[in-house]
Amino acid sequence: MKRFYDTELETFRSQLILMGEKAIEHVWLSLRALTETDPELARRVIATDDEIDNLEIAIDDEAMRYMNLRAPIATELRVVIVGMKASHDLERVGDEATGIAKRALRLAAEPPLTAATVAEIGSLNQMAMMAQQMLREALDCLLESDNEEKALAVIRRDREVDKLNKQLYRALTAHAAANPGTINRVVELMFISKSLERIADHATNIAEEMVYLTQAKDIRHTPEVRTSNPQQSNPPIPK
Repeated sequence: MKRFYDTELETFRSQLILMGEKAIEHVWLSLRALTETDPELARRVIATDDEIDNLEIAIDDEAMRYMNLRAPIATELRVVIVGMKASHDLERVGDEATGIAKRALRLAAEPPLTAATVAEIGSLNQMAMMAQQMLREALDCLLESDNEEKALAVIRRDREVDKLNKQLYRALTAHAAANPGTINRVVELMFISKSLERIADHATNIAEEMVYLTQAKDIRHTPEVRTSNPQQSNPPIPK
């Protein structure tokens, strides 16, 4: 028999999913502002950052109220704790999206890099797509609640994003050394690359918490979870 306040947990979960959708939207819009050189879109992302912050506060308040009033059993307590931790990661994702939007504004005032230079530097778009996909799949784990394999797949992809970030950093450093006049733009791109790497980290954190929620297993800081994936079908990262 369901406990009579199960609907409260469902409301809590719905708020968390709404926050996740907004975080994903902010990342997507900030990257659009960057690739389309759209200052107005960048300003819109920056102006709406408070929406995600306010959802984090509401989720924390609801979690504390629930724990104080309902004396939750172990499984319910895990839902609340995981939800609070996930909301913190999503708030950080929103901050990274805002940071990308601010850098997109600054880049809009800089002369664009040539097509040949962009090819030399590598694909920031590839990294952006991977980070967004990881975030989407981590949020899907929140929706499905019992998909441990999907959560593990997100965790394993984090290493790929890390490799891309390092490759891009090396390429940008070499480009700045050879072309001092582009250093301002290169530095902004380095910070955007780091923001994308951090977004992937936050997606990984959420996926790890979902494994804890469904299996009561803490898999954080376990390297074998991130590397052992015999059925992985993702293409290799270019060197």
